[in-house]
Amino acid sequence: MKDYSDIIGKTVSVKIDRPLGTYHPRINTIFYTVNYGYVEGVLGGDGHEQDVYLLGVDVPVQEYTGVVIAVIRRLDDVEDKWVVAPEEKTFTKEEIEKLTYFVEQYFEVEIIC
Repeated sequence: MKDYSDIIGKTVSVKIDRPLGTYHPRINTIFYTVNYGYVEGVLGGDGHEQDVYLLGVDVPVQEYTGVVIAVIRRLDDVEDKWVVAPEEKTFTKEEIEKLTYFVEQYFEVEIIC
């Protein structure tokens, strides 16, 4: 199992394609309560760019540079999700679980900080 020590703590630029307050483009029951996007040029387990939840930014944004504070490891899927936050913000595993539940409720996950 990967430990993600090379990812956690890394500063990344995130392109937001599903801003806070919008619905999933194909699944209209998923409402984004946080900004969600990807890291351009970094491939995730599904062969697409690495997906990211952006926590601690309470307005919709188009892009943001922050720190990877955790990885949500999906035990029943091919891809993991990075959790990014502003440098000065911290979140517990429980807070991350609660804030990402709107999507991650459909998967068996482990949060690695």
